[in-house]
Amino acid sequence: MKTIIVPTDFSVIAENAIRFATDMAQHINASLLLLHIYQIPVAIGEVPMPLVNVEELQKSSEEKLKALKNDIEKLTACKVKVYTEARLGDVVDELQNVCATVQPFAVILGTKGSGALERMLFGSVTLSAMKHLDVPVMVIPPGARYKPVHKIGLACDFKNVVAATPEKEIKSIVKEFNAELHVLNVDYHNQHFEANTPEESFLLHNMLAEIKPEYHFIEKENVEEGINEFAETNNIDFVIVIPKKHQFLEGLFHKSHSKELAFHSHVPVMAIHE
Repeated sequence: MKTIIVPTDFSVIAENAIRFATDMAQHINASLLLLHIYQIPVAIGEVPMPLVNVEELQKSSEEKLKALKNDIEKLTACKVKVYTEARLGDVVDELQNVCATVQPFAVILGTKGSGALERMLFGSVTLSAMKHLDVPVMVIPPGARYKPVHKIGLACDFKNVVAATPEKEIKSIVKEFNAELHVLNVDYHNQHFEANTPEESFLLHNMLAEIKPEYHFIEKENVEEGINEFAETNNIDFVIVIPKKHQFLEGLFHKSHSKELAFHSHVPVMAIHE
């Protein structure tokens, strides 16, 4: 049975990701693993001292996870199998360990936590997970709700597509949802058009021909804005990105970005590695 892992810091943003994952799990017949990875807060001084007992942290985490599990089982009439786990350690390291064991369909998480520390920690964790986990990682923006997936976007720059495109994973995701795949290429006055671009696009088409992709060439200076506008206008349910190819991932999480990214606010993003 497919499993969706949902890391949580028990914030409102994380709760929204859990609701999204629960609805998806019902739609694709998957189980949920609610995962809380905690660290021991330490007082800074001449001799660092833990502020909380480890056993107390573990117990508190398990109680919160149990309450979430009960809520989901009531909401779904126990149609979704829910597992829980609390772990002590580095968030990304422990996520990697769990994924290696479970081999999930996807990891689904929110963009940031609730308080200042949580925003800094969970926001950076989200970006690190997208960059480093070997399984699909889906980031759910605040307020996003799951609905049946009909259209999936794929951000593509038509560079080194054979080596860089996770063909098997993309096909599997598209088939799982029985969705349309829309390949999105953003350029401005052909600034990124190269002599081998037509050949690269042909190679991509051959790779993905089985799932009959549609191609869209978006005239926009800013990649994030171009994808955002297309996704909003054309009802794209989520956009697949390949982290090593797309540096705009940093822009999705950077407070200092020149403009507020509506993409970040409305459209889920799924990272799948090469």
